[in-house]
Amino acid sequence: MRLVVARIGRAHGLRGEVSIEVRTDNPGQRFVKGAVLHLEDGSLRRSLAASGIATSLTLDRVRDNNGVFLLTFEEVADRTTAEALRNAVLEVEVPDASDEPDAWYDHELVGLTAVGTTGDKLGEVVAVQHPGAQDLLVIRTPKGEDRLVPFVGALVPEVDVAGGRVVLDPPPGLLEDLDD
Repeated sequence: MRLVVARIGRAHGLRGEVSIEVRTDNPGQRFVKGAVLHLEDGSLRRSLAASGIATSLTLDRVRDNNGVFLLTFEEVADRTTAEALRNAVLEVEVPDASDEPDAWYDHELVGLTAVGTTGDKLGEVVAVQHPGAQDLLVIRTPKGEDRLVPFVGALVPEVDVAGGRVVLDPPPGLLEDLDD
């Protein structure tokens, strides 16, 4: 399985260095010399491959330039090739399941049935959002409405991927509208 970790931005300098927009919570682990990153499958990938540009890139150098990650790839030697990569999405290979306790990939959570602490069905997890401060589960209620639930222990006391469910303990009004 592949996980999106960055989007390539502008070329930097003349030797093929690119800036990136980080889309991973662990850039120190993902962006290390020798790491292999893959271009996301799509029209940009196909056009780059047709132009002879590699679709799997090996990191040669990583540096922080005032809070912006700059990457150099073994397969990218000049600014022209670096500019061709602009807006490409980078992915890494990951195991199908996280090996950390209390850590899940988005694809493991999407599709889980959301149940209350008493076992009543509240909906289904249809997406996970990462707006910055904390992750949010997008729960589609039986009425077809999408509601956001902060992914914190107080509101989501149990995640049972193997059992296909996530237990929610929402306060009144989080998943349903309150009467006036």
